[in-house]
Amino acid sequence: MSAAEPGVTRSGAILIASTRAATGTYEDQTAPVVADWLVEHGFAVIEPVVVPDGEAVGAALKALLTLGPSVIVTSGGTGLSPDDATPEMTEPLLDRQIPGIAEAIRAAGLTKTPHAALSRGLAGAAGRTFIVNLPGSPRGVMDALRVLDPMIDHICRQLEGRRDH
Repeated sequence: MSAAEPGVTRSGAILIASTRAATGTYEDQTAPVVADWLVEHGFAVIEPVVVPDGEAVGAALKALLTLGPSVIVTSGGTGLSPDDATPEMTEPLLDRQIPGIAEAIRAAGLTKTPHAALSRGLAGAAGRTFIVNLPGSPRGVMDALRVLDPMIDHICRQLEGRRDH
């Protein structure tokens, strides 16, 4: 696992899309998993944001982008429920999609459950920020982060304009 080189400060943001967690009827279990992963990779972690599913996700993503993080990891809202709208809220903010990452995350999940095929999560770049939509389950998040492990530094370096690859 590589981290940013000395003197380079990267920050990571976490957005949880869960109506139950936002209303306090359920304690989110994915933000701590993502936060630990970000720290392991040398990111300063911005306080996680928890919002209800749906349009609140778009507003929260826009607000997080103004902070200029290197990475925004979302969890939840990628399924087929009527209020699962994280991909729809993410897509208009992306300058470029990176479909191979979303496909790799789904493929890794499929080794554990056929339900991974139902995830509609996206990955892409909004300016110099990498945004990735992960499932809402802690196991799905852990599987997805394992996919990102070997490439997160390279993704950030490319978005920072580094051409040393």
